[in-house]
Amino acid sequence: MHVLLVEDDDTVADAIVRAMSLSGFDAHRVNNANDAYNALFAHHFSVAIVDIGLPGADGMSFVRRIRKEGSKVPILTLTARHSLNEKLNAFELGVDDYVLKPFDLDELLARCRALVRRTNASSDGLTRYGRVNVKFADHTMTVDGNTIDLTKNEWLIFELLARNIGHIVNKDRLLAALSGADHESSPNAVETHVSRLRTKLRDALHIRTVRGLGYRLEED
Repeated sequence: MHVLLVEDDDTVADAIVRAMSLSGFDAHRVNNANDAYNALFAHHFSVAIVDIGLPGADGMSFVRRIRKEGSKVPILTLTARHSLNEKLNAFELGVDDYVLKPFDLDELLARCRALVRRTNASSDGLTRYGRVNVKFADHTMTVDGNTIDLTKNEWLIFELLARNIGHIVNKDRLLAALSGADHESSPNAVETHVSRLRTKLRDALHIRTVRGLGYRLEED
């Protein structure tokens, strides 16, 4: 997941970038609206995190500008402003989510993932990865139109890889996900479930092993 972070406070920005890196996100940080605008239209971002209180043109001016020019990137704003009118105005301008400072980093990451899920999902609830169609809500998957049955543990691994498609997910994170559902899970169990998942995906999606690091899900 490629994230644009627009934050002028170095301490806050460093904490967010570090947390995102540990979670497999790729964060591109800028500290003003003009650099954010240039970055947004030069690269593809899955989501933008925008501080409202920026120097010069504030975050809301940036949101207004990019929405006027047709950008549909999901936007999550950060602010210390607790006014209801401020919040309503942000949503009117095209903000998708609104987080008050101080905030919990885990919650921020979860909200980013939720925004990306909502954006990727079509009106019928499908998320499409090339030849693979997935409904995360009811755990259904088809490959080339054929229904694929996954076990509970295979779903846990697939969802974690899919939420971070294109990025490495280390084995410890996969093991932690399995441990929540199966107290007897082990590193060998991760490898076994990944192997079975590869077979079921039929090369429509590729799970790459990155030696010493983990796994990365890639579209065909």
